[in-house]
Amino acid sequence: MEALSLLSHQAAATPFWETIAVILAIVYLLLVVRENIACWYAAFVSTLIFLVIFWHVNLYMESALQIYYLIMAVYGWYQWRQPASGTHYLPISTWRWYQHVLAITIVLGASTLSGYLLATHTDARLPWLDSFTTWASVLTTWMVARKILENWIYWLVIDSLSIYLYFDRALYFTALLFAVYLIIIGFGLHRWIKTYQNQSISD
Repeated sequence: MEALSLLSHQAAATPFWETIAVILAIVYLLLVVRENIACWYAAFVSTLIFLVIFWHVNLYMESALQIYYLIMAVYGWYQWRQPASGTHYLPISTWRWYQHVLAITIVLGASTLSGYLLATHTDARLPWLDSFTTWASVLTTWMVARKILENWIYWLVIDSLSIYLYFDRALYFTALLFAVYLIIIGFGLHRWIKTYQNQSISD
């Protein structure tokens, strides 16, 4: 009962726009699971709202990330509507191991640099974690736009760390959103694996 009371109190105190952004973000991910191009519309509006929210709580890297998300919402929409060679849609694909090694190395390098700069020159909160989740999200959002299967595994790590980041800034509904994301990620990975396997059979 105490936990339910705490959640009810938080719901009442949650700003209206954060609630809207959270709802649209969930809609976005559910549509991604279904490979529905409408996901990018929900992503665009949700991102606009989060951009302002994160700036006001001193999560500067997360706020900057939203600008990238806006661009990727347009890019993803464009990519998903373009027919691939011999198909009427962009198919799901996978990366080789060395592509993952290169991608992770770049993310860690960029995170180290921006984390140091934020820690020494700004009042940013949790600059190292903020930097890592931001740069990893930059990479993984592009993977979603290109329908790279492993994006779901990357999101599992990013979203798990993001829950702590948002709790620290008292963005409890946003933290709850990312907890819901973890559940949806499982379904998304399972569905995309099946789709990828069916593609391979049909090829």
